[in-house]
Parts: sequence; C-alpha cells; structure tokens
Amino acid sequence: MIINNFDQLIKKVSKFEKKRKVAVAVAEDAHTLEAVFKAKEEGIVDPILIGNKRKIDEILNNTNYSFDDNLIIDAKDEKAAAYKSVELVNIGEVDFIMKGKIQTADLLKAVVDKEKGIRTDKLMSHFAILEVPTYHKLLVITDGGMVMYPDLEEKRKIIENAVDVMLSLGYKEPKVGVLAAVENVNPKMPETVDAAELKKMNQKGEIKNCIIEGPISYDLSVNKESAEIKGFNSPVAGDVDILLASNITVGNVLAKSLIYSGNSKMAGFIVGAKAPIVLTSRGSSTEEKYLSLVLSAASV
Repeated sequence: MIINNFDQLIKKVSKFEKKRKVAVAVAEDAHTLEAVFKAKEEGIVDPILIGNKRKIDEILNNTNYSFDDNLIIDAKDEKAAAYKSVELVNIGEVDFIMKGKIQTADLLKAVVDKEKGIRTDKLMSHFAILEVPTYHKLLVITDGGMVMYPDLEEKRKIIENAVDVMLSLGYKEPKVGVLAAVENVNPKMPETVDAAELKKMNQKGEIKNCIIEGPISYDLSVNKESAEIKGFNSPVAGDVDILLASNITVGNVLAKSLIYSGNSKMAGFIVGAKAPIVLTSRGSSTEEKYLSLVLSAASV
C-alpha cells in the first residue's frame, strides 16, 4: 500500500476499531491541546493530560473543550510529568507519548532513564514524513532530529527504524535513497562510501524489507526525468519513499526547506523506544502537531 497524502493516512487511522491512547507530557499548551482534541474528536486518539492541572483547566475552560477530569493527572513539575508519561507506557496504559510545554531534553531524560525509562536495545532516531506538493506520494526524511553524525552502523539502524514504520503503515518494500551530492563513490566524500556499503548490505540481505540505492542525489531520488537524463537506472530513482540524510543538519535543513519554502506539510516522531514519542518543536504549527499524532497512532 502506497500512501499518497495525509488525507489517506487520516482515513486509514480513523477506521481503526480501537483508539490509540496518548500521554501528553506537560499538557498546559494551547496549540498542543488544540491538536490533541482535534484528533480526539475525529476518533483517532484518547488522551491523558499530565501537568499543572490548574493551567490545563484554564486552557480547557477558555477553549470550551469538554474533557473527563479523571484523565487529567496533576504533576508537581515538568520532570514529574515526563516520568509519569513514561510510567504509563511501561504499565500499558498508553500507546505513545506527546511532548507538550517541555524541553525536548527534559522529556528524553525520562525516556532514556536506565531504571524507569522506555529505551530498548534499538537506536532512537527521528522519522519525518512530508506531503510535498510536487511529489506523487508521502516522502520520509530521516534523521533530521536525533542522531547528529551517524556512523555506518547507526545509519543502518536508522534505515531499519524507518522501514519498520513504513511496514506498519502498510508498505511492502519501501525504496530508500542514501543521499549524497553525487552518484559516484568518492573516498573524499565519506557519505558516498557509506551509501555504497549500505546498498551492498541490502543486496546481501543484511538490511531487509526494502530496496536501497546510494549514493544518490536528491534530484535523482524524486525526479525520474533527471535520472533518465543522467543515465541513472534504479527502481528508487524518481520514486523514493525514504531519504537517509548523512547527518542531522542535512536532514533538518532539507525538511525545513520543503516546509517553509516548498509549502509542504510534515509529521514526525521519535522511533526506537518502547513507544513512539511525538517531539514537535515549540514553533510547530497546530497542524503539524495534529498530523504527528495521526502518524503515531497509525504506526502502533
């Protein structure tokens, strides 16, 4: 199954028999609650709000949202709210976590806590999926928000994380482009060397359930005509599903360029823990927060 746009993803999730439960850590944020209640009203999530109950109640009263008081958990501070969110995952009360008015680092401290956290033996990485007006289907960019300078083995794990999410969304064999500025291996450009090695791993069956191409430039990944002009023959060319960035800067700049200069929409979350973690930035729109909730609900 190929998902062409967010409307298709929303329709897919809204048909689930069981709503996904989300813990909102430090929920006293109007934009976050707006996104949460939109998803709730559409039958996508059942939220549990954790944070300063007085402030949460003020926002709810000002926005006329009707919500069960028993599903608001008062926390003495941000740290307590973060740890309570993690606890709810560990005891099976919620399916995933959403960041509210809390610093990302403070939430992640609770997530990776060795005794109380929800870290697994997997690498935690950021998965962003975009609806790009000029592209024929949803496009994944990873990792632009978590792993700063991944080595070869970390890149492999980032790909595996992204592929696992795509499989959960109904894809059969997603196409992965390992990004570089050129299509040829150049020892002076380490990302091209890693790309070729990742492709070999895929061909040997060491990275499964996907088709990997690399090194490959962005234009050839998303534009088949450019690939044909350059004589670059690959099933990934012009039809990529997942773009692997060489480092966090490349992934971050690429995603934000598509959003702010290319009128794209984005959803994203952290994968690799026991549950997805929606970590939208404080500057993210309500729409991005809502779409990230939809994406997380679809992937669990």
